[in-house]
Amino acid sequence: MAQAYDEAMDALSSLITKKSRSSKPVADQRFDRMFDYVKILDLEEPINQMKIIHVAGTKGKGSTCVFTEAILRNYGFHTGLFTSPHLIDVRERFRLNGEDICIEKFLEYFWWCWDRLKAKCSDDMPMPTLFHFLSLLAFKIFATELVDVAIIEVGLGGQRDATNVIQSPVVCGITPLGYDHTEILGNTLEEIAGQKAGIFKKGVPAFTVSQPPEAMQVLEQKASQLDVCLQVANQLDGNLLNGLHLGLAGEHQYVNAGLAIMLSSTWLQRTGHSKVNPVDLTSRLPEPYIKGLTTASLQGRAQIIADRACDNQSQGDLVFYLDGAHSPESMEVCANWFSLAVKEDRERESCLKDSSQILLFNCMSVRDPHLLFPRLLDTCACQGINFKKALFVPNMSLYTKVGSSSSSLPIGVEVDYSWQRTFKPYGRISYVIKEGSMHKKKMMTWQLATDVLTKKSEKLDPVSSVGEYDNDTSVISCENSMVFSSLPLAIKWLRETVEQNKSIRLQVLVTGSLHLIGDVLKLVKT
Repeated sequence: MAQAYDEAMDALSSLITKKSRSSKPVADQRFDRMFDYVKILDLEEPINQMKIIHVAGTKGKGSTCVFTEAILRNYGFHTGLFTSPHLIDVRERFRLNGEDICIEKFLEYFWWCWDRLKAKCSDDMPMPTLFHFLSLLAFKIFATELVDVAIIEVGLGGQRDATNVIQSPVVCGITPLGYDHTEILGNTLEEIAGQKAGIFKKGVPAFTVSQPPEAMQVLEQKASQLDVCLQVANQLDGNLLNGLHLGLAGEHQYVNAGLAIMLSSTWLQRTGHSKVNPVDLTSRLPEPYIKGLTTASLQGRAQIIADRACDNQSQGDLVFYLDGAHSPESMEVCANWFSLAVKEDRERESCLKDSSQILLFNCMSVRDPHLLFPRLLDTCACQGINFKKALFVPNMSLYTKVGSSSSSLPIGVEVDYSWQRTFKPYGRISYVIKEGSMHKKKMMTWQLATDVLTKKSEKLDPVSSVGEYDNDTSVISCENSMVFSSLPLAIKWLRETVEQNKSIRLQVLVTGSLHLIGDVLKLVKT
């Protein structure tokens, strides 16, 4: 079975393309082909018959979909959930009744789709790209499994997204909008909102949340053109949970939960399963809503994991706070969650150990750390949380290979570390000489920001002084930051730090990329 699964991963990996996603002609062509692929797989009628909830947005798409699925599953419905990206195993993207699809079913549906597409595709109509294939696979899985409801998360944008072959959803949702993938979706909120509103279908009701005025105006215009009844979902009142907490941590999740409630109740109404007026849900929640909202789970979003690899005396002294934030707005949300979690931890802890906050960061090259760090640092600093150090790591995940939960760490992979070897301090700004290096931007931004925001302590800081890593060619270190040639080395440094300094406790915020979150989970997940 493991060998068969590896063969499927190799086949999937062959669909990864290096062509720029930002090329509009390429994106248009790929989207148009989706309808041909759907015909090849005989999925037109099954998709039209499927009772779909379609969700787009910048932040909170996955969380909203997970909340929605959990609510409807607790009503007894057979649910299908398609989300992206996966963190460890590609099967995470396909959930049946709240569980990742099993390997046996995945392989059965995978090869069914693969063989039929391979037989029909040609130079004129090549095989679909990775996400397009996974979207087709999701539709095949949910159609054959006869799910009562399919909750489909948009991959990127909306209008030209692979999932937008959906023509007759039951209800659509737009989560909070912000700046992300601007090289593809546009540089203004108006352009971004226009892309997201592309999932609206004529006469199909839609819900959104409070949005910036310029974005809301576009959503309303698009809705009016398609005779879509667009309504704004209120943030969930936590008192309606009967003393329980949402299954996903963070104050921002109450916004996502409020949207999920309206999507679920509208789906129930429009499919003839409920007479409950959605407005009534603002004063009392039925039990399936409460159970669904409080038991929903999603890896890598406001997730806290204590590392168990330290020695017995250091158990619990290294804690990872994982959040896949990767836009300026989500960085602020992440910072609020982390700051609150640290404060709550301080209140709970009766030990006398000093806690130090560390940032473990990486982001994709298309994102600008100058936009990310200030939002993160400002928000944390306003709440009295200052990072002792920032650790920067390169990508461990291979963008040319789809992995699984059993995948080992890449060995012998060529990675360009020239930026590390040319790294030099200059005054209080640490940077690398190599022009155009993303790590140059990260290090410069970090040093500038921490010099302004971090209060320097007069006493010796054990977090800064531990280890012999400064002389290691695979690690570059300066006052407030370190650059590691690999993620495992950074994890090793963190573990040795707590083991060599029994008086400290490290709280490590891991953020900037969901790929980084997945890589950390592979290394430290209990």
